[in-house]
Amino acid sequence: MGFGLGIVLLVVGLALALAVDAQVSGVDVQTLGWILALGGLIVIGLTAVQLNTRRRATAVRTTTHSDGTQTQTERRTEMDPPAAL
Repeated sequence: MGFGLGIVLLVVGLALALAVDAQVSGVDVQTLGWILALGGLIVIGLTAVQLNTRRRATAVRTTTHSDGTQTQTERRTEMDPPAAL
Protein backbone atom coordinates (compact mmCIF):
# COMPACT_ATOMS: atom_id res chain seq x y z
CA MET A 1 0.00 0.00 0.00
CA GLY A 2 1.07 3.53 -0.49
CA PHE A 3 0.38 6.72 -2.29
CA GLY A 4 0.40 4.94 -5.66
CA LEU A 5 -2.38 2.53 -4.74
CA GLY A 6 -4.43 5.35 -3.24
CA ILE A 7 -4.09 7.50 -6.34
CA VAL A 8 -4.99 4.61 -8.65
CA LEU A 9 -8.11 3.80 -6.61
CA LEU A 10 -9.09 7.47 -6.53
CA VAL A 11 -8.66 7.99 -10.27
CA VAL A 12 -10.43 4.77 -11.27
CA GLY A 13 -13.23 5.45 -8.81
CA LEU A 14 -13.79 9.01 -10.02
CA ALA A 15 -13.71 7.85 -13.63
CA LEU A 16 -16.37 5.23 -12.92
CA ALA A 17 -18.49 7.59 -10.83
CA LEU A 18 -18.38 10.63 -13.11
CA ALA A 19 -17.45 9.59 -16.64
CA VAL A 20 -18.78 6.10 -17.31
CA ASP A 21 -22.38 5.81 -18.45
CA ALA A 22 -22.64 2.04 -18.82
CA GLN A 23 -25.35 -0.26 -17.60
CA VAL A 24 -24.27 -3.55 -16.06
CA SER A 25 -26.96 -5.87 -14.77
CA GLY A 26 -26.74 -6.25 -11.01
CA VAL A 27 -24.02 -3.61 -10.55
CA ASP A 28 -24.42 0.14 -10.02
CA VAL A 29 -21.26 1.46 -11.68
CA GLN A 30 -21.55 4.95 -10.17
CA THR A 31 -21.84 3.61 -6.62
CA LEU A 32 -18.89 1.30 -7.21
CA GLY A 33 -16.91 4.29 -8.45
CA TRP A 34 -17.69 6.35 -5.35
CA ILE A 35 -16.72 3.44 -3.11
CA LEU A 36 -13.37 3.07 -4.90
CA ALA A 37 -12.75 6.83 -4.70
CA LEU A 38 -13.46 6.82 -0.97
CA GLY A 39 -11.15 3.83 -0.53
CA GLY A 40 -8.41 5.70 -2.39
CA LEU A 41 -8.78 8.72 -0.11
CA ILE A 42 -8.58 6.48 2.95
CA VAL A 43 -5.42 4.76 1.65
CA ILE A 44 -3.78 8.13 0.92
CA GLY A 45 -4.68 9.41 4.39
CA LEU A 46 -3.43 6.31 6.19
CA THR A 47 -0.18 6.34 4.22
CA ALA A 48 0.42 10.00 5.09
CA VAL A 49 -0.21 9.34 8.78
CA GLN A 50 2.06 6.30 8.80
CA LEU A 51 4.93 8.14 7.12
CA ASN A 52 4.68 11.10 9.48
CA THR A 53 4.62 9.06 12.69
CA ARG A 54 7.89 9.07 14.57
CA ARG A 55 8.89 7.90 17.98
CA ARG A 56 10.06 10.73 20.20
CA ALA A 57 12.05 10.44 23.39
CA THR A 58 13.31 13.14 25.74
CA ALA A 59 16.03 12.60 28.37
CA VAL A 60 16.80 15.25 31.00
CA ARG A 61 20.05 15.15 32.97
CA THR A 62 20.80 17.40 35.95
CA THR A 63 24.44 18.03 36.83
CA THR A 64 25.44 19.59 40.17
CA HIS A 65 28.73 21.50 40.04
CA SER A 66 31.23 21.91 42.90
CA ASP A 67 30.07 25.49 43.58
CA GLY A 68 26.48 24.30 44.15
CA THR A 69 24.99 25.41 40.83
CA GLN A 70 23.01 22.99 38.73
CA THR A 71 22.84 22.59 34.98
CA GLN A 72 20.08 20.72 33.16
CA THR A 73 20.77 19.11 29.81
CA GLU A 74 17.87 18.00 27.67
CA ARG A 75 18.34 15.56 24.82
CA ARG A 76 15.58 14.85 22.30
CA THR A 77 15.70 12.02 19.81
CA GLU A 78 13.37 11.12 16.97
CA MET A 79 13.40 7.66 15.48
CA ASP A 80 11.60 6.40 12.44
CA PRO A 81 9.16 3.58 13.06
CA PRO A 82 10.27 0.10 12.04
CA ALA A 83 9.87 -0.66 8.35
CA ALA A 84 6.77 -2.57 7.31
CA LEU A 85 7.37 -6.05 5.98
